[in-house]
Amino acid sequence: MKPIRKQRLFLIILMLAGLGLAATFALKAFNENLMYFFSTSDVAAGKAPNNAVFRLGGMVVKGSVERPNADLLVRFKLSDFEKEVTVEYSGILPDLFREGQGIVAKGALDSRGVFVAEEVLAKHDENYMPPEVAGSLKKPVAQP
Repeated sequence: MKPIRKQRLFLIILMLAGLGLAATFALKAFNENLMYFFSTSDVAAGKAPNNAVFRLGGMVVKGSVERPNADLLVRFKLSDFEKEVTVEYSGILPDLFREGQGIVAKGALDSRGVFVAEEVLAKHDENYMPPEVAGSLKKPVAQP
């Protein structure tokens, strides 16, 4: 092979390796920033990961909001009208957070099976229900 052809082949191989490396880094970054949504039934069934951050949506169960201490810790239950999951959040809740309200919380499960939220989101419409929750409520309920 002529030296100029070897040099071109080397450059082509180097460019392909660079493109492959760039694609690998892009896919890795995308995968690390991926956040899944689970309903309370999915979490209660054990489908949610134990050590990863995900979003949990549902309706705040009436009478379940409690503040055990004088600090900012709030404990409440979320439901999709089938299963309930206990949520703990330490921070200032949105102004529109209340019992019977649809919310989406971002966080992870702890060793007790309690969802520890980093962030709680509530929409500004009193008729708001997260689309995922509305979809899960439309699923047919299995009768025993």
